[in-house]
Amino acid sequence: MTLLILGLILFLGQHSLRIIAPDQRLRLMAQLGDGGWKIGYSLLSLLTLAVLIYGYAAAPVINVWYPPMGMNHLTVTLMLFASICLAASLLPAGHIATKTKHPLILAVKIWAFSHLASNGDLRSILLFAAFLAWGVIMRIALKRAERAGAVTLRPFMSARYDFGAIGLGVVFWGAMIFRLHEWLIGVQPLPF
Repeated sequence: MTLLILGLILFLGQHSLRIIAPDQRLRLMAQLGDGGWKIGYSLLSLLTLAVLIYGYAAAPVINVWYPPMGMNHLTVTLMLFASICLAASLLPAGHIATKTKHPLILAVKIWAFSHLASNGDLRSILLFAAFLAWGVIMRIALKRAERAGAVTLRPFMSARYDFGAIGLGVVFWGAMIFRLHEWLIGVQPLPF
């Protein structure tokens, strides 16, 4: 369990630099340049994600509560919206991106909440509650930064990107349900 907690602290801490240490983040970006910053940040993300995944896999399964019947169906349904928000965060801004403001953070919050509802073991509760809390804190911090003028939102480009986000989101969601989730995570979301 210690390694899981360490992985959560490292991964979410790195992804909270914008609110924990904004000046140091900007200084590092200036020192490393755009390319160096992106490469370094990506490599560190992969490393901390590996620690997080290994820590989750190594943590004992201690059941705290048993989710009611049908929660996995709720999770699968909510994950459709999370997948669409994830896709919207990767494309130029359409209505979905501009209305949600931060579609990636919304996708993480939906993912965490839906999985928290359908998993009652301690390691899952720690993982998903930490990501949900991170998403809420990041959204509040970004809202304050928007008001202060430190963060600018992506401008609306075209509604065609909404169709792209919906299409990509549905394809990703379907792939996760029918094979990808089982292949990556080892759990089939719905019994077939």
